[in-house]
Amino acid sequence: MDEWQKQANVNLLLLLLALFCHTLPMMFRYTGESSGVTAEATLQLSRVNSIIMLIAYFAYLIFQLWTHKQFFQAQKEDDDDDLVSEESAVIGFWSGLVWLAGMTALTALLSEYLVGTIEDASESWGLSVSFISIILLPFVGNAAEHAGAIVFAFKNKLDICLGVAVGSATQISMFVVPLSIILAWIMGIKMDLDLHLLGTVCFALSIFVTAFTLQDGSSHYMKGLVLVLCYVVIGAFFFVSRSADVQGAVNLDIRSSTAEIFRL
Repeated sequence: MDEWQKQANVNLLLLLLALFCHTLPMMFRYTGESSGVTAEATLQLSRVNSIIMLIAYFAYLIFQLWTHKQFFQAQKEDDDDDLVSEESAVIGFWSGLVWLAGMTALTALLSEYLVGTIEDASESWGLSVSFISIILLPFVGNAAEHAGAIVFAFKNKLDICLGVAVGSATQISMFVVPLSIILAWIMGIKMDLDLHLLGTVCFALSIFVTAFTLQDGSSHYMKGLVLVLCYVVIGAFFFVSRSADVQGAVNLDIRSSTAEIFRL
């Protein structure tokens, strides 16, 4: 089994865990006797699941950076003529850390402004909030990342492509979403993992299609075409779905996890 396939299997396993943690609160709410009782229980279950997801993500970091880092190392060329010397770092560690902190603060500020204008943009453009959040924002906001994945795909660097696509989905599903739940808990905001039926089904089908695509360890244009067409189908679904139930079913942070999977 190639190293990139082992890397993909680990990420898909974590995505299945995320799906498991999202599905149980939804099932609990639908099978409960009283909406008031199940809402509180769903909230508590979501918080517990979020803690479990964060534990799994930090275990994944140890797995990736320490115990099994060979799974995530860049592929080496067999031909000695293709080997190139390592480039020296442009900036140092502390300079990079300062730039990272500054860009993170700027991104958080712009994201806050962007989220506050989504509903107004939905009304002025005639598009649903769900379509803007799950299709337009991830597509435009990650354009540079998409372009990088395409370039590495042309260079047959599948390990890097998977890091961009499935790895980003894992980071959002297993870290960003549960961390948002925990922070909302600290701030006294009632936020749970229930994506409702439509969001959960889209999330599940996204994972299953991606897992089936990668299961034989090969890649060709037909697989890429099928994944792109699946993305179009989901986009068409959210484009025609304008009801309040669909628009309020998935919050902005959780919506991104479904879109990230299909960037492969």
